[in-house]
Amino acid sequence: MDFIRNQLDGYGMSEQLIGYLSNMIMIVFIAVVSILANFITKKIVLKIIIHIVNNNRYTWDNIIVEKKVFHKLSHLVPAIIIYSSAPIFPPYQALIEKAAGTYMIIVTMMVLIALLNAFDAIYRSFEVSKIRPIRGYIQVVKIFLYVIGGIVVVSNLIGQNPLIILSGLGALSAVLMLIFKDSILGLVAGVQLSSNDMVRVGDWIEMPKYDANGDVIDITLNTVKVRNFDKTITMLPSYALISDSFKNWRGMQVAGGRRIKRSFYVDTTSIGFCTEEMIEEFQKIHYLTDYVRTKVNEINAYNIEHQINMESKVNGRQLTNIGVFREYIHQYLRHHPKIHQDMTLIVRQLAPGDNGLPVEIYAFTNDTTWVVYESIQADIFDHIFAIAPTFGLRAFQNPSGHDIVQLKESPEFSRGY
Repeated sequence: MDFIRNQLDGYGMSEQLIGYLSNMIMIVFIAVVSILANFITKKIVLKIIIHIVNNNRYTWDNIIVEKKVFHKLSHLVPAIIIYSSAPIFPPYQALIEKAAGTYMIIVTMMVLIALLNAFDAIYRSFEVSKIRPIRGYIQVVKIFLYVIGGIVVVSNLIGQNPLIILSGLGALSAVLMLIFKDSILGLVAGVQLSSNDMVRVGDWIEMPKYDANGDVIDITLNTVKVRNFDKTITMLPSYALISDSFKNWRGMQVAGGRRIKRSFYVDTTSIGFCTEEMIEEFQKIHYLTDYVRTKVNEINAYNIEHQINMESKVNGRQLTNIGVFREYIHQYLRHHPKIHQDMTLIVRQLAPGDNGLPVEIYAFTNDTTWVVYESIQADIFDHIFAIAPTFGLRAFQNPSGHDIVQLKESPEFSRGY
């Protein structure tokens, strides 16, 4: 600065004009240096860094470049030059330092936020991120950075110690608690969800209260994002998963078996004792050969031992078509390649009602995929409906309009029977 003033003084200029011109020259010089430094940083240094990043064997540094951490960091170079040049202009030194300092604080915050985003993206590239998501914690740190950054900016502008501003915020604690209520609740919920492993990204959860039934695709500080099976998105408050109950189907997926619990309704008027002809036919069925022979021998031995009068079928023990039918279904499922044989498998009768006698299948498929599961279940019941008449059984069905029309057209109906 003194060199420029001496050079201008040699031209016989007034002191006031020398002051204006020297300031203008220094401003132009600092601006040119800042622009040049910014150009070198962005066009040369950044390109070298990106070239190194793209040509090494690591992937995490590519994410840092994608999140523009280095681009944001380059904004500090001109600000540092301007801040360092502030003493050249004593009357405006404090103003320049405050402006440049505020800019550097904001840029530093942007760099730290970008670093956090990069760290989150790097972490989510690992499988452990689905088990232990950290996005909620990242958001807490971001809020903390924004608050601290705002306090530092304000303290820099007013020239006060940041601790003084922090102490003043104590009086506003109630207001701050109200403002950050959801974030605080979300943080507490996030810690509990993570520590207790209650939900992960990719889990199928069901929460009827919020009409949520689908896969978890994201877990943040305040919300859990669920993609429903109808492709809609439901946003659940994180703390709702702690305060309310929800169903997580992960256990089913981990166990490797999905439950079938469905009933076949038998018309009770078709249930009866097995005739000799029926028993002979049942012995020809692969799954029933041993069972029928064993049961017939057991029943005959019992009836002979107790001297049962077999002239009436009511006396003694008899095979029933519903009992043989139930055993057939059980053996059919035992030999089914898509039924999990290490899990519960029951074919049972439930209490009869207006819709006949329910014969319930309680079993597990060995494939939990929805499409495959539904296909297996449908195939099983297709077979059951098809073979029921072989056992002399009829599936129960309420009369339809077609049944009523057929009844009216029958000769018995026309004769008034």
